[in-house]
Amino acid sequence: MPYAVRIHETGGPEQLRWEEVEVGEPGPGEVLVRNTAVGLNFIDIYHRSGLYALPLPATLGMEGAGVVERVGAKVKEFARGDRVAYAQPIGAYAEALLRPADRLVKIPPGITDQVAAAMMLKGLTAQYLLRRTYRVKEGDTILVHAAAGGVGQILCQWARHLGATVIGTVGSEEKVRVAKKAGCRQVVNTARESFRERVREITKGLGVPVVYDGTGKDTFADSLGCLAPLGLMVSYGNASGPVPAVDIGILAQKGSLFLTRPRRS
Repeated sequence: MPYAVRIHETGGPEQLRWEEVEVGEPGPGEVLVRNTAVGLNFIDIYHRSGLYALPLPATLGMEGAGVVERVGAKVKEFARGDRVAYAQPIGAYAEALLRPADRLVKIPPGITDQVAAAMMLKGLTAQYLLRRTYRVKEGDTILVHAAAGGVGQILCQWARHLGATVIGTVGSEEKVRVAKKAGCRQVVNTARESFRERVREITKGLGVPVVYDGTGKDTFADSLGCLAPLGLMVSYGNASGPVPAVDIGILAQKGSLFLTRPRRS
């Protein structure tokens, strides 16, 4: 039987267990995938710690890549030996697993399994942020927190390709180079200066139409101060901890702002 990384109770890394699991045969619309690479994401920590509750025991992991070993009935688009990648449902920390066929994509030649496994969830996140939550357009100036992170780098590259000017935040000088390479016009090292003040300076006091914030508690309040009137605050993660309760009156005080907490669907 294959092995998987599972938790039986929430907590720290000590809760992770490497244990045998029963996989079974693929049913209608399912594919059995033998993993060759697994993506790591901050949401995996949320699941392990219990911030995002899961039925237990649970196998962690949201994205991966591998080779098709068997296909179930009614699966026509995949065959044994196909290289595939996927994002969701949970359970990627495993040697082999069943995946819904409609969640798989074939990996094109020239893309390694490691790259494919690391880009699916982050790329889909960037897509819904840039094209559905706020549709970034040419000429926009936007703020992206954690610009050197996995989602941040894809956001910055994609937004620059769309013609936007990207202001990124990072937490160290080492990450400044990474954010600039990813497409940031301006990078703010939050360990040294206030990003709210720098955004106001860069935009000549106008603010930005949208802030993409996967950091959470540490950046939320000052992010509101970076927005132009009628701007959109997009809170999509909690890397520094959950955002505290919000008095919605602050949105009016800071310019009739909009606030959203989107998710993939």
